[in-house]
Amino acid sequence: MDMNSFSPLMPTSPLSMINQVKFEDEPDLKDLFITVDEPESHVTTIETFITYRIITKTSRGEFDSSEFEVRRRYQDFLWLKEKLEEAHPTLVIPPLPEKFIVKGMVERFNDDFIETRRKALHRFLNRVADHPTLTFNEDFKIFLTAQAWEFSSHKKQGPGLLSRMGQSVRAVALSMRGVKSRPEEFMEMNNFIEIFSQKINLIDKISQRIYKEEREYLDEMKEYGPIHILWSASEEDLADTLKSVASCIDKCCKATEKWMSGFSEALLPVVHEYVLYSEMLMAVMKRRDQIQAELDSKVEALTSKKADTDLVRVAQKFGERGRCNLSPFLSLLLSFLGVLLVPFVKQMVTVQHPQKS
Repeated sequence: MDMNSFSPLMPTSPLSMINQVKFEDEPDLKDLFITVDEPESHVTTIETFITYRIITKTSRGEFDSSEFEVRRRYQDFLWLKEKLEEAHPTLVIPPLPEKFIVKGMVERFNDDFIETRRKALHRFLNRVADHPTLTFNEDFKIFLTAQAWEFSSHKKQGPGLLSRMGQSVRAVALSMRGVKSRPEEFMEMNNFIEIFSQKINLIDKISQRIYKEEREYLDEMKEYGPIHILWSASEEDLADTLKSVASCIDKCCKATEKWMSGFSEALLPVVHEYVLYSEMLMAVMKRRDQIQAELDSKVEALTSKKADTDLVRVAQKFGERGRCNLSPFLSLLLSFLGVLLVPFVKQMVTVQHPQKS
């Protein structure tokens, strides 16, 4: 087959090793279209928050209608992300924007902040919709279709506080226990992700610093133009020269603003999104290690129970022979010796049934 006859459908997950391909002559089968728009502020006695309108258009048979319109707040997006991670712990879930501060923004309800978040939430939902597995998640469907009261009721159906605390304690215990023997391919992935995360975080910090310094430089340069104009009014001999300098400064300000606009729109969000994806990849590797640690723990428990069962079987046979052929005193003595020999017998059974790594 010609290598140019197909192209990647989406970025391959580093945990799957399966290339998603799409043939060029294959028709576009996209059947789920999502739009996030119209942010709306809500003020209550307890809090102030923003909701976003989500319009979903689909031709899928599992949906009751072809079009839905709901409103969701940022906490609802967090809930969806957590549900996707619970249902698919080894898949890379698309990242959400930070909860409070987006790089370069200060005001939480600033118009630029809200618009930046809206775009990020729009990308998040469409990436989930385009994923071959996540798109069919039931919680994702409910998120897109359920009205406010239905959605609130569904969110309350999750595990209770004690159950979540138990899961958290178990996860911490497994992480403390660690993985005895991680497969080599996952060792390589983990090392690559750690190195990549360090480098992309450094690039992100440098980019933010460059933007900040350019902003300070621009603000200072904007003050020089009016100063030269005022100066030219008091220096007749230098008036033309000072006005030319002021004009040059004005052109430099406009050029710098244009450069900063492109820098903040084309580079900063992309670099920071790589940072978020690196964090998601590290979280996936951590969950994979927890699953392996849990598997190792269950294998150890199973091996131990099997050894105990074999030990009981040997002791039963040993006791039956003693009761048949020996006096009660000798039977008691042999039972005592059997207890002393337990560690030796258990070790022999373990050797016969080695633990699988």
